[in-house]
Amino acid sequence: MPRMIGIIGGSGLYELFEPQRTAEPETPYGRASAPIALGSIGGVAAAFLPRHGLRHELPPHRVPYRANLWALRSVGVTRIVAPYAVGSLRADLPPGSFVLPDQFVDRTSGREHTYFDGPDVRHVSAADPYCADLRACLLAAGREHDLPMRDGGTVVVVEGPRFSTRAESAWYRAMGWDLVNMTAYPEGWLARELGLCFANVSLVTDFDVGVEGEAHAAVTAATVLEAFAANIERLRLLLASAVARIGEPPPGDACGQALEGAAT
Repeated sequence: MPRMIGIIGGSGLYELFEPQRTAEPETPYGRASAPIALGSIGGVAAAFLPRHGLRHELPPHRVPYRANLWALRSVGVTRIVAPYAVGSLRADLPPGSFVLPDQFVDRTSGREHTYFDGPDVRHVSAADPYCADLRACLLAAGREHDLPMRDGGTVVVVEGPRFSTRAESAWYRAMGWDLVNMTAYPEGWLARELGLCFANVSLVTDFDVGVEGEAHAAVTAATVLEAFAANIERLRLLLASAVARIGEPPPGDACGQALEGAAT
């Protein structure tokens, strides 16, 4: 079976695909955010799922994350690249930067965030939650095209749909975290629980309001969407180049072995 790369992102990424058909697989967790587009990117089999729905009708806390990851696996996806719009908590990470986080901090509440809520109980290690091999592919692709890439960093994931207060943002920065976002958890973590490789590619759209030394107006949805749209062509270029580089998981891949020793 040829490898199939999954991409979870906004509807502006449909243009990457040469679509052949769509799929709406049944899952134990209900329907996914939207039908999955199945096709190819540069000749590589790929599946695309818009996390917020076809019309961006799902706010961050209502995205059916468990159904989405389950559905992607059911159509044959084994490795996933997921772009996110993020706010920067660092003065040296300006809008337009790409970051490949290697850590997350979960500040969400009330989300269904595990497949193991009984009677099958597993305690899965989250020490290194993102796939190192996929991150390496993305980093090489970005550097090939001279994109501003940062390898590594911590994204703090907040509940949303509201943006942070200035006090919250200053606290996140004081903790040493680099980025803030509303959807990176539990999305990437659920992939790990299914034994799928997953990489977060974060596009900085704004300075968050707590960045010291910067006089910033309050973040708005309009400014985030405007910045994302201004960088969508560069994001498409990065993803297309990265997909061409992605092969099978390397021997001893930690993602595929995540459940070993996790059962109680």
